[in-house]
Amino acid sequence: MAELRFDGQVAIVTGAGNGLGRAYARLLAARGARVVVNDIGTTAAGRGTSDAPAHAVTREIIDAGGQAVADTHTVAEEHSAAAIVRTALESFGRLDVLVNNAGITVMAPFGEVSTADFLRVINTNMMGVVWMCRAAWPHMQTARYGRIVNITSTSFLGHPTLTAYVTARAATFGLTRTLGLEGAQYNIKVNALSPVAGTRAVMETLEESELKTWMMTKLTPEIVAPAVALLAHQRCPVTGQCLSAGGGRVNLVFWGETHGYVNHQLTMEALAENFAQVIDRTNYEVPASVLESADFNAFKLGHKQSRAAGGEIQWQPKPYERG
Repeated sequence: MAELRFDGQVAIVTGAGNGLGRAYARLLAARGARVVVNDIGTTAAGRGTSDAPAHAVTREIIDAGGQAVADTHTVAEEHSAAAIVRTALESFGRLDVLVNNAGITVMAPFGEVSTADFLRVINTNMMGVVWMCRAAWPHMQTARYGRIVNITSTSFLGHPTLTAYVTARAATFGLTRTLGLEGAQYNIKVNALSPVAGTRAVMETLEESELKTWMMTKLTPEIVAPAVALLAHQRCPVTGQCLSAGGGRVNLVFWGETHGYVNHQLTMEALAENFAQVIDRTNYEVPASVLESADFNAFKLGHKQSRAAGGEIQWQPKPYERG
């Protein structure tokens, strides 16, 4: 296969001043993209700011023969996220790729994490993705082209002491699924990626050990970057999906529905006695959307318009009235 490149395209990578974001920005630039390197220079826990990381990575890209510009606006506020998109448009005249990588981590038991810390994580990790997508969306709609990669985490399956982080990453999964559906008519593909890497946040929680050394040498950001770059490329083969990548392994992450237990005279007792069928994962479905899930349930319940009878539920968006 010929080398996959981004010549002529413009990409924004948020949180690109260190680690994973730096690896994404450098690979996109090496493959021909002009890159907006966005980073506010905060700690892994979101403390303090510095212009240095964004400018340092920008200089690395330029020294390597690429094109890049630094941006130090925060993604956590709507007007500031819009300014990041303006940086791309004013510097390079277009926007083709958005990689939503910026994120912070606060580790504390649910009963102890402060409201302020919880909201800081939500505002950066969840609302930051929303604000960036909203700012980029109309430009991609007009161009009838766009690629968005939302960095999430399989911690959305559950992780103690990371309630705010997990909540934000789970929301990002749902946002990605929905934007994948809405963007299809505009050739905007939106996917999520869960990296497995020795990031700052991970390294700060580990004591010096063989495990930490192994993670630093084998689970590098650079081995994750190709998966992000493919999802950002014109030839991206999917939309609305979530991949996991780390150490050279790439796999699909999905939510499914078991066939479950059906009883049209359902009682608590009957459910308790047959609960093993509810959670039996021997056979399951992977719905593409809530509508397909509803269609699946209609089939299980014998509805005459189920997909088994040739019916199909179509999404018809209601006109939005601003008020």
